[in-house]
Amino acid sequence: MGCCGGEEGSARQWKPLEQRSCTDVLWLLILILFCIGMAVICGFAIASGAAQRLVYGYDSYGNICGQKNTKVGGKEQSGLDHTNNKYVFFLDPCNLDTVTFKIKSKALCVAKCPETALNTLKELQNFAFNDGSKLCDYKLKPEDYTSRSVGLCPKLPVKPSKPIPFFHRCVPDGIGCFVNFIKALTTFVSDNSVLQRVITGVMTSKEIIVGLCFLSLVLSMLLMVVIRYISRVLVWILAILTILGSIGGTAVLWWLYADGKKSAADGKKSAKEKLIEDPEIAEDNVKALLVYAIVATVVTVILLLLMLIMRKRVALTIALFHVAGKVFVHIPLLVFQPLWTFVALVLFWTYWVAVLLLLGTAGYPEKTTDDNIEFRMSGPLQYTWIYHLVGLIWISEFILACQQMTVAGAVVTYYFTRDKNKLPTTPILSSICRLIKYHLGTVAKGSFIITLVKIPRLILMYIHNQLKGKENAVAKCMLKACMCCLWCLEKCLLYLNRNAYVATAINSTSFCTSARDAMLILIENALNVAAINTVGDFVLFLGKVLIVLITGIIGIVLLNHQRDYTVWVLPLIIVCLFAFFVSHCFLSTYEMVVDVLFLCFAVDTKNNDGSPGHEYYMDKSLMEFMDNSRKAMRSASGREAELKSMLLEDPP
Repeated sequence: MGCCGGEEGSARQWKPLEQRSCTDVLWLLILILFCIGMAVICGFAIASGAAQRLVYGYDSYGNICGQKNTKVGGKEQSGLDHTNNKYVFFLDPCNLDTVTFKIKSKALCVAKCPETALNTLKELQNFAFNDGSKLCDYKLKPEDYTSRSVGLCPKLPVKPSKPIPFFHRCVPDGIGCFVNFIKALTTFVSDNSVLQRVITGVMTSKEIIVGLCFLSLVLSMLLMVVIRYISRVLVWILAILTILGSIGGTAVLWWLYADGKKSAADGKKSAKEKLIEDPEIAEDNVKALLVYAIVATVVTVILLLLMLIMRKRVALTIALFHVAGKVFVHIPLLVFQPLWTFVALVLFWTYWVAVLLLLGTAGYPEKTTDDNIEFRMSGPLQYTWIYHLVGLIWISEFILACQQMTVAGAVVTYYFTRDKNKLPTTPILSSICRLIKYHLGTVAKGSFIITLVKIPRLILMYIHNQLKGKENAVAKCMLKACMCCLWCLEKCLLYLNRNAYVATAINSTSFCTSARDAMLILIENALNVAAINTVGDFVLFLGKVLIVLITGIIGIVLLNHQRDYTVWVLPLIIVCLFAFFVSHCFLSTYEMVVDVLFLCFAVDTKNNDGSPGHEYYMDKSLMEFMDNSRKAMRSASGREAELKSMLLEDPP
């Protein structure tokens, strides 16, 4: 790995070392061995034929579609030649098992999926004769398709279906089966017609949803660019725009509610004039608008109160944001860090899901209770999914931690370079190279610690969901308390990890040493940490709210044109959640830069005093920021002392 030498010298210095050393090499080896284990699981699944069964599909007798087969499990109908039968057809495709997430129906290999509805056995016969695709059991000839073939032929009417690309399964057109599946999974839906309209709203508005999601991505990137140029006034601009946006959005919602209520009332009198196909849809939209308006009003009041409370502290954050804006000017590739991380996560998640699907079809043939053939793993192999699940959490956290270490390394390089003209051509690439060469073990250890906390919390969440409605009040309270404690512990560890990565980037020390040093620095500057984190996080939260508000208001205007024929409650929620997720991903990078700058500043002031030979590394704007903070604190202390002296004076 290009690593050698000890971890650190006896006299460590808080500054980037030219001679760096490898950190936590043992944990890097553990991670490599763990990844090899995940690869072995994938190889086993492929070697056992799971890849063919997953891609081409197999019938209820263990035959893989689209190829010649050998007998399995002693079944009479196994070992058939299905070279010309390339698609899997289910006799009852809507019979879904919500526990195993499988279709509880006999599966057959057919030559073609029915593209039109087949309503009678006669039409089944004609489809078999004309298209050469037999939709009944293999032991029945087309001329034997009669009313006595119940259970051997598909449930009538047979809905038109199309094969899934690359996976050769016949899936019915429409959303009927999907609605039944969702209805079976959810307990809060009692009216199937409401669920049908909600899902129809999503399908009808899918182009608008995609467009608004893309808009939120553009707005997030635009805000990151704007931060670079107007950082000095950014805080006030965000605050004012957020207040105006929240007030404007609330006003629009109340106006739409009044207009929708009036339209719904008029629609009952003249349905043709208003072109309302279903009065219930209009009523659902009016109720949704009322809920949205009330929630928006409450949120607006809360935001106004928070702005009133935080107004004096907001000014102190401006200088720090200005320095962070300079970092983005010198290191523009920081803007794209969330995109690269997202791509890496998507690639890994795609691999993980593919292997999970392979594990679902891996194993050895076994007869089920209904005399069909299923492929299942036995013995220790049946628990490989647990190992695979741990890999999902650990590797995902590892990728996120690599992003944090990369950002930390680039910002540390910027801060501790006195002459900014001598910065590396691409500080991001230099940081990535240092990460790969020296600090992958530290990232692996930090991400594993988060995994250790996350897994018990997920287990408790699973137990809580399984026992919902069955547990007593004490057990329910204890479960929620444990989940809350683990969540708080996870957030604290995430914050500590992030600062430990910064300390590693500065001083090239191991994870534990870096975490200890970072904690001591943060404790020494506890008041400044509280002020900067509180105000800075609040300002960035306002940025996220602004993006959600803009996306949501545009979504309301666009979706409002469809309110007469579709329910747009769920589409709007999807759009707003995606907008918040995207804005969080981008602005979290800015938050990381601010935190790294502050830790660098704390280290700088701890080891330097501005005297010859001990000059500060910090930017002039950051010095002004701290000077203003000290002046404000001294002024407040002076007023407090003056007030106390006045109170202690004897009356004349």
